[in-house]
Amino acid sequence: MKKITFTPDGEEAIDLYVLEQTTIGGVNYILVTDAEEGEDGEAYILKAAPDTEEEEQVYSMVDDDEELAAVAGVFENMLEDIDLI
Repeated sequence: MKKITFTPDGEEAIDLYVLEQTTIGGVNYILVTDAEEGEDGEAYILKAAPDTEEEEQVYSMVDDDEELAAVAGVFENMLEDIDLI
C-alpha cells in the first residue's frame, strides 16, 4: 500500500495509505485511510488540485456532500469488500 503525507490546512501532517484511485470528469481522486494494511481506520476521499506547478501533487479533502456521495459510490463499486458511510 502506497503511503502519502497529507497536511490539512493549519494542522499537523498525517500519514495516509492509498487504497484506490480514480478519475472522474478529468479530476483525480484517491481513497485513503489512516490505518496500515490489516487494521481498521478512518477513510477519506481526497481530490487533486487542478494543474498546479508543484513538484508533488496537491490534494484536498472533498467537502461537498454531493461530490463526496458520488465519488464514494464509485469507490464502493471498485472495492466490493468495503462500505463507505
